[in-house]
Amino acid sequence: MQYHRDGFRSGDPRRHPATRVAGEDRDETDVLIVGGGPAGLLLSAYLSQFSDLTTCLVEKSRGPLELGRADGVACRTVETFASFGLAGRLIDEAYWVNETAFWHPDADDRERIVRTGLVQDVEDGLSEFPHVIVNQARIQDLLLGFMDNSPTRLTPTYGVEFSSLTIDRARTHPVEAVLRDADSGETRTVRAKYLVGADGARSAVRRAIGLSLHGEAAGHAWGVMDMLAVTDFPDIRRKAAIQSATHGSILLIPREGGYLVRLYVDLGVVDDENRAAVRRTTPEQIIEIARDVIRPYSLDIREIVWSSIYEVAQRTADAFDDAGTDLANGIDPRVFIVGDACHTHSAKAGQGMNVSMQDAFNLGWKLSGTLLGRTAPAILRTYSQERQPVAQELIDFDRSWSQLMAQAPADPDHPERGGVDHATLQDHFVRAGRYTAGLGIEYPPGPLIAGATSPTAARGYPPGQRFHSAPVTRVSDGLRTELGHVHLADGRWRLFLFADSDRRLFDQACAWLAEAPESPVLRHTPADADIDAVIDVRGIVQDHHRDVAPSDVPALLRPRTGRLGLVDEEKLFSAISRQAGTPDRDIFDDRDIDRSRGAVVLVRPDQYVAAVVAVDQVTTLTEFFGTFMSQPGPQPGPSHTVSAGGPERVS
Repeated sequence: MQYHRDGFRSGDPRRHPATRVAGEDRDETDVLIVGGGPAGLLLSAYLSQFSDLTTCLVEKSRGPLELGRADGVACRTVETFASFGLAGRLIDEAYWVNETAFWHPDADDRERIVRTGLVQDVEDGLSEFPHVIVNQARIQDLLLGFMDNSPTRLTPTYGVEFSSLTIDRARTHPVEAVLRDADSGETRTVRAKYLVGADGARSAVRRAIGLSLHGEAAGHAWGVMDMLAVTDFPDIRRKAAIQSATHGSILLIPREGGYLVRLYVDLGVVDDENRAAVRRTTPEQIIEIARDVIRPYSLDIREIVWSSIYEVAQRTADAFDDAGTDLANGIDPRVFIVGDACHTHSAKAGQGMNVSMQDAFNLGWKLSGTLLGRTAPAILRTYSQERQPVAQELIDFDRSWSQLMAQAPADPDHPERGGVDHATLQDHFVRAGRYTAGLGIEYPPGPLIAGATSPTAARGYPPGQRFHSAPVTRVSDGLRTELGHVHLADGRWRLFLFADSDRRLFDQACAWLAEAPESPVLRHTPADADIDAVIDVRGIVQDHHRDVAPSDVPALLRPRTGRLGLVDEEKLFSAISRQAGTPDRDIFDDRDIDRSRGAVVLVRPDQYVAAVVAVDQVTTLTEFFGTFMSQPGPQPGPSHTVSAGGPERVS
C-alpha cells in the first residue's frame, strides 16, 4: 500500500483527507443513485474517491441493512473487493466454501439420506481468492466504511424514496428527480447529470424510464432461513445439496462465525391456487420439512436469526438505460438501472448479489471517466451493451440449476418416474464451477475490447476476460506479491509490459510511451496530472529481481509523482516468484506469455483485458484509445520530459 506521496501524515492510511464532504441536501449533483443495496453501495464507493465529482445516494429504508438476504461472495467479487482494499477483512470474517457435499436417498432405505459425493468447491488455479459466505449486511458495512474514509466522506441519505423524473437533455443537469421523505411525505427536487436506479426488483426508476422486466416465474417456492442449531448431520459445516426421496430438497450453506447456517428448503410447486397458502408457511413448518429431508439426522433449532419465502423467477429488462438498445440513434444515456432493477433470479446459483455489483463496477469507471473528461459520453452506451448478455447468461444458468435442484431424485427401481440421479447433479455442479466463481464472463470484441493483435503473445490473457493474477516479485524490495493486486478500483487503465528475452523491445516500448507525441500515455493525461493518472504502466522482466540493476529500470517505470515529485519505485516486477518450501513460479509460464517477443496486456479499469499485442506492436494502442478517450494534453508534442528520476511534468 502506497501513501505519504504528497507529504507525511499519521493515522489510518485508508482514511483519506476530506477534500469536500458530500452534502445530504444537495439540489444539484453529478450522479444521483437511488437504492443503497450492494449495487448502489459499490457504485457509490467507486465514485466517492473522486474529489472533483459529486454523488448523492438515497435509500428508502430508515437505516443500514442489519440481517438476511444474499450471502454468497464469488471469487470474482473478492477480487473486486481487493481492488478497494477490502478483501482482507472480508475473507478474515467470512466462511470459506472449500468443499460441497451431495446427499441423496439411500438405495437400501429411501427414507434415509446418504452422502454420495464430495467435491472441491473451486477448481485450483481459478483465482487467488476463495469463494466465501458472509451476510449481505456485512458486505454493505464494508462499502459504507470505504465511503466514509473516502475524500468526499459520502454517506447515504436514508428514509428517502424516489418518486418521478423528467429528462431535458438541453440542460447541464438533464435529469430532474423528485424525491419524497418516507416519513413526512414532503418532496424535494434534485437535478443530476446522471441517475442510477439500484432500487431492486420493483424499481421505480425502471418504471419511470418506461422499461419492464420480461420472463416468467418458475412455479417453485423455497423457504430460506438463517439459524443456530444443534445437529448430528455430518456436513453441517460444509456446503451441501441434499435431496430426499419424498420430502423435497435442501441447499445448506454454512455461514460466517463458525455456528450460523442457512437453509434453502424446497416448498414445492406454486400456482395461482396455492400461492397464498405457500406464502403463509411459518418458520416452524419450514423446520419440520427440513427435519424430514435430513432423516435419519436430527435438527434442534436454538435460534432463528432470519427467514423468508420466495418464489423462483427469472426476468430481465429489455434495456439497462434510457437510451434503448438502438446504438445508432445517437442518444447518450442519462439514466441507468443496475442489479435487481434490471435482472432477477433465484438464490440457488449464488450469483445475484455478485452480478449486481459487477454491473456497478462496469458502470462506475465509465461514469467517472466521462464526468472527469477522460472519455467521450458515448462510452456509456456500452454499459447496457455489455451487461445485458451477462444477465441473460445468468438467467439461463439459474434456470437450469434451479430445475435440477427442484427435481426429485431418480429411483433406480422406478426409472419411469423420472427425476435426476446424483451423478448428473454433481457433474453439473463441477462443470459450472467457473461460472459460479464469477469467472465465466467474456465480453465480445467492441469499442472497449480490441481483441488480440498477436494472439500468441499472451495466451493466458484472452481479451474480454478478467485479468487473471499470478505471483511476481517486486524488483525494488524483493516483495513476493500478486500482479493483479496493483490494479486498484480508481478509474485508471493498466498497461502491463511483459519484457522480451533481452529487454531490447521492452526498453524501446517504455521510451516510446514516455516520449512519443502519439503515445496514449501522453495524449490522454492532463498536463497538470501525474504521468500515470490515466494509464498506469507496469513492467515485468524475465530476470531474477536481484539481477536487475537500478540503471536497468526504464525511466517510465520510475516516475515522479505527487506534490513533492517523489519517485515511485514499485512499478517493475520480476516474473520469477520464490517462496520457501514451494516451487518457483514464473508468470510467463503460468500465463503462456511469449518469451522471445514479450507482450503488452492492456486492462480496463474494471480489470477486464482490452487488448493483447506483442511489445513491438505497442504503437497500435494509439488508435484504440483514440476512439473513445479525450485528448487533454498539449498537442502536438509530448507534455513530459524524462529525467534521471523518471518522467516529470513540465509546467
